[in-house]
Amino acid sequence: MSTLTATIALPAVLMQAQAQAVADGLVASLTAQLASGGEAVLDASALTQFDSSALAVVLACRRAVQAKGAQLRVTGLPERAQALAKVYGLSAFLH
Repeated sequence: MSTLTATIALPAVLMQAQAQAVADGLVASLTAQLASGGEAVLDASALTQFDSSALAVVLACRRAVQAKGAQLRVTGLPERAQALAKVYGLSAFLH
């Protein structure tokens, strides 16, 4: 069933080795739950161990959500991930 808001949490550990599987799972969940014109909330507050692959996962989710005509909002992004996003010029895409 599609809803106007879908909330999905990132795992505590998100490194390159897990990135593709996590992205595939999150995208499938988000696209199944989200109605066109709705909002997806990606809760990143659990992230404790991650590398730049975590940003790639967030961007994959963003693309999938936008393809459904919805918006993605990221909450709880750790400070270190925010710093990585800034270095890569991605900060604007994560809000």
